[in-house]
Amino acid sequence: MASPSASPYKISVLTGVALVVANMVGTGVFTSLGFQVVTIQSGFALLMLWVVGGVIALCGALCYGELAAAMPRSGGEYHYLSRIYHPALGFLSGWVSATVGFAAPTAAAALALERYAGSVWSALPPRLLAVGVVVVLTAVHASSRKAGSRLQVVVTAVKVAVLVGFIGAGLALGQPQPLAFLPQGSADWQQLLSPAFAVSLIFVSYAYSGWNAAAYLTGEVQNPQRNLPRILLTGTAVVLLLYVGLNFIFLYSTPIAQLKGQVEVGFVAATSLFGAAGGRLMGGLIAALLVSTVSSMVFAGPRIVQAMGEDVPALRWLAKRSAAEVPVRATLFQGGLTLLFVLVSSFAQVVVYAGFILNLFTFLTVLGLFVLRRREPEMPRPYRAWGYPLTPLLFLLLNGWTLWFIARDKPTETLYGLGTLVVGLLVYWLSQRRSVRA
Repeated sequence: MASPSASPYKISVLTGVALVVANMVGTGVFTSLGFQVVTIQSGFALLMLWVVGGVIALCGALCYGELAAAMPRSGGEYHYLSRIYHPALGFLSGWVSATVGFAAPTAAAALALERYAGSVWSALPPRLLAVGVVVVLTAVHASSRKAGSRLQVVVTAVKVAVLVGFIGAGLALGQPQPLAFLPQGSADWQQLLSPAFAVSLIFVSYAYSGWNAAAYLTGEVQNPQRNLPRILLTGTAVVLLLYVGLNFIFLYSTPIAQLKGQVEVGFVAATSLFGAAGGRLMGGLIAALLVSTVSSMVFAGPRIVQAMGEDVPALRWLAKRSAAEVPVRATLFQGGLTLLFVLVSSFAQVVVYAGFILNLFTFLTVLGLFVLRRREPEMPRPYRAWGYPLTPLLFLLLNGWTLWFIARDKPTETLYGLGTLVVGLLVYWLSQRRSVRA
């Protein structure tokens, strides 16, 4: 461990914002529009999907800002739910995040990176790039928090610059498609209440997932009571603008018929804008941008495992940190899980069924804001959620609506998710029993 006189490197506001942006801007925005246009052809409704998803994320960020400022410790939902409700619920949240919530999306981003890179280097050996990226980034973040922070800022800055450049080029070179992006009548507004809109919102909510990334590193942020709310709100607002801009360009420049059912939406739109050579170049750039996404998840996820290790004696070995205050064992543990998902290529279904459970825990966390204000009204709150109680109520309404549709339309995945919780409860019970015996 570091000596008492040492001053561990603390995460700045810039690094925190970079982490949030990188965690959010990943596979979702480059893949989901192709599925949305299958059932929705209104330009207005398609853009509103990304506006509504952004509003949900912003409301969530406001609420998490208050919770993080009042309870400044790393761990995110694991810490909040343990404190507000019961340690068992917090453990389940950490269990899902540690085993599925970070490892599977990290694998998904690494495999998407490899797929986009394949549009440039068709002879690329399968899995080699995905495995290599995970291994290298895990090594960087396990060695030094400062090096990992600097890497995160650089790759995220490049990502934002490329996306803004793509939006600008699309506005200058795109051939407008026959789509109306302003409401043309009641039919456009009615689509916002349709089942197709709600189901598409599931994909959008996955694209926006990660807005709470910085909350997992609260204890490592400079002056977290003041800075963490700024990080969450700034990062989420930047992503909202990027997402609406990107999807506008995708729809503005590319016929819907070409987008339908396509996974590599960015590649299709770039080909429509710049031709075949330009499309391949953009595919390579998107692959490079996804390095930032993988990096952010490798950075944030292990902090949940570390916090669990500090609280659960049976998992104490995962809490050990290096002299540089890096949770090395937790980082290696998540890296190993990620590589497992990459190598067996079964991450897709895992991400789908995890979506319900992860949304459920964010729902319970925001609900906990009301519980905590009522139960502990005198608790110091350096930051209070703007718009309370309307903003948390709006989050709960929209998130609850999405949860209901997932449970109704994806019963198999929902049951798999609930099964994951049952396994988590068993692990918690065994760990508690072992602790009592010890």
